Amino acid sequence: MTTIEHETPASADGTTTRTYEVRTFGCQMNVHDSERLSGLLDAAGYVPAEPGGEGADLVVFNTCAVRENADNKLYGNLGQLAPVKAGKPGMQIAVGGCLAQKDRDTIVKKAPWVDVVFGTHNIGSLPVLLERARHNESAQVEILESLEVFPSTLPTRRESAAAAWVSISVGCNNTCTFCIVPSLRGKERDRRPGEILAEVEALVAEGVVEVTLLGQNVNTYGVEFGDKGAFAALLRACGAIEGLERVRFTSPHPAAFTDDVIDAMAQTPNVMPQLHMPLQSGSDRMLKEMRRSYRSKKFLGILERVREQIPHAAISTDIIVGFPGETEEDFQGTLDVVAQARFAQAFTFQYSQRPGTPAATLPDQLPKKVVQERYERLLKLQEEISWQENRKLEGQMLELLVMENRGRKDGATTRLSGRAPDNRLVHFTVPDGGESPRPGDFVSVRVSYGAPHHLVADESGEAYQVRRSQAGDAWERRQIDACGPSPAASASSGPRPVSLGVPMLRRD
Repeated sequence: MTTIEHETPASADGTTTRTYEVRTFGCQMNVHDSERLSGLLDAAGYVPAEPGGEGADLVVFNTCAVRENADNKLYGNLGQLAPVKAGKPGMQIAVGGCLAQKDRDTIVKKAPWVDVVFGTHNIGSLPVLLERARHNESAQVEILESLEVFPSTLPTRRESAAAAWVSISVGCNNTCTFCIVPSLRGKERDRRPGEILAEVEALVAEGVVEVTLLGQNVNTYGVEFGDKGAFAALLRACGAIEGLERVRFTSPHPAAFTDDVIDAMAQTPNVMPQLHMPLQSGSDRMLKEMRRSYRSKKFLGILERVREQIPHAAISTDIIVGFPGETEEDFQGTLDVVAQARFAQAFTFQYSQRPGTPAATLPDQLPKKVVQERYERLLKLQEEISWQENRKLEGQMLELLVMENRGRKDGATTRLSGRAPDNRLVHFTVPDGGESPRPGDFVSVRVSYGAPHHLVADESGEAYQVRRSQAGDAWERRQIDACGPSPAASASSGPRPVSLGVPMLRRD
């Protein structure tokens, strides 16, 4: 779970302002939606709640229905808030996202202290629903079956000055048996290229240097308006935007991954040498049962062609262990593909039944003990591969985009953190006498050690360099704004909000 919190601005005239907190569960699409929800609440006059304070006047849960025990996590959190709300007159609780789209009225029945339930298609309705719930003194449930407003057209509060999500499509036309997303997000809807590029250009003008293009199946972009080459063309068009230094995308589908996309990745300098390609299983029989319309040979062929053109590409994946009916032979097929693929990283999941998915009713659901044992074997293999691949980078120079948030141990080690072009996480030390970078700046470092899940650069010496960027300038402006009103604001009439401190992202 990702919790987005900020310090609380206080109105200059001393009046009370309603505060909010957005708690996000799930995928990058949910994180993107949460930034839009925060932007909507900002525009409606709410202000972010102070971290570690007595609690927000409004708590919004942006939920996931895909991850294991998603409903238990939600209701557990709602249960903890029930006594808090009882002792805080006027407090409101809202639940949105995929689980809200799926469970609808069930949420209010199980947690009658919830004020608003809204779905994936109408996140823009949240401020109105909150006001209606307050006025009517009753829960408001509004779930639309089709998209009301494309999320990227809504206001946003971005957590990073340097990087931004850009949604190019929503929904999914596939029918994977383990996935409930198509029924919750609907059929694929594509934005027009001009709208996407205009948003990217606007972000760059604000100081952003990295964008990640988002879609449930990002590489099928263009299917709605009948252009199979639209995604490759979009990547190339992003390459022509001055000031945009890094372009990423997630997540593509192997069945629709074409050579023109590989060509665009290789030939567009600001498209990063990184690819997240979900495998799910290395067994062709399991892929068929999952309704994944590719087989292991095609998957490995894609990776081979990517590496032919981009030899230093870091490839990551998603894998499900223990799908119904998976035999030891099937699982060995997954281990074999993982060994051949040499993934830099793998996000591995133990299969669990999801009500509403075809796989939930399949026979031969595997015992937990069997799934756990296979999961541990897969983790061990992938960790060995990740470590070996990371150690190959020892001694190499990398240019990192400095992150705003330190790693868990960076404070104790005085290290800072950044992302390499291939998205590997690097913890680095500023050499004695070296310039300290701002979040959003770029630094050149020499890798001294490759660990299984990150790299360390403690011995860059004279090779260490800082390249100041427009994102670093934007971060600096944020700090000035966070410390009080600007001189222009002080000179103007009327009350102005004042906030102290720095926004932060906390992972629980």
